[in-house]
Amino acid sequence: MTKASAPGKIILFGEHAVVYARPAIAVPVFQVRAEAVVERAEIDGVEIDAADLARRYDAREAPADDPLAAIIRSTCARLGVEPRGVRVRVHSTIPMASGLGSGAAVSVAVARALTRFFVQPLADAEISALAYQVEKLHHGTPSGIDNTVIAFEQPVYFVRGQPVESFRVARPFTLAIADTGVAAPTKIAVGDVRRAWEVERARCEALFDEIGAIARTARAAIERGEVDALGPLMDANQEWLRALGVSSPEIEILVDAARRAGARGAKLSGAGRGGNVIALIDDSVRVRVEGALMNAGARRVIVTRVEHAARFDESSGTR
Repeated sequence: MTKASAPGKIILFGEHAVVYARPAIAVPVFQVRAEAVVERAEIDGVEIDAADLARRYDAREAPADDPLAAIIRSTCARLGVEPRGVRVRVHSTIPMASGLGSGAAVSVAVARALTRFFVQPLADAEISALAYQVEKLHHGTPSGIDNTVIAFEQPVYFVRGQPVESFRVARPFTLAIADTGVAAPTKIAVGDVRRAWEVERARCEALFDEIGAIARTARAAIERGEVDALGPLMDANQEWLRALGVSSPEIEILVDAARRAGARGAKLSGAGRGGNVIALIDDSVRVRVEGALMNAGARRVIVTRVEHAARFDESSGTR
């Protein structure tokens, strides 16, 4: 038996614009994880046991667009193995369709567990590439940022089509992640932005430029340890995302609640239309902001510390 896990993720800056070759910043969220276990079983094929979905089925009989079967097939093809007599069990604490990268995390965990089971480890970049192919099933035209930050488990600066860049977090900072409780399928929001871009290309390109400029400025601030600069940048990024049409009443309520409770800045994170709101907070206002977000309708609030951390240790459960 072998196992592997992968963290969730949030996008700090640059969502949607990243699909159009502007930069984005994303960081792992270690408070939630997806886990995959691969073990021998007295069966002929490959059994998928997805307890969270209350499903157990044979990967060989799954349709081509089944994401769990797809990552098993593509990983085994990359390794040059024909899996038989294998069970793949999957469990995740990452909320689905909430902007935390649940699909990519499951794919990364499964791919990594399979490479360990067949004793053919792959580099992070190859694991990321395998997960990206499955992301296309989830999202249509994904940017690739989810699978990248999750596979590397480090803060990343990402520009589509360019090598991924890890960067230094000079001074750790804290974020509150509030779930609106509204499912936010990335494929729908990305598709709507694509259609808007096709109709109003000049306007959308200008918005993407503004969002990309914010991401570049934010990276420089993070590398210099200028945490105070990040709040206003988050607020500005939210304005441009609102202009793109990917905010929602639920998002705006939580953004406003966080700011009123003392957060330095707040914005949606991910595809929008629901999903998560992130707020930059100090320890002195943590309890107040968490309470304000819950009172404003958040389904849950996760508080995470952003830093340049070592990879998660599967054996000890620590970083």
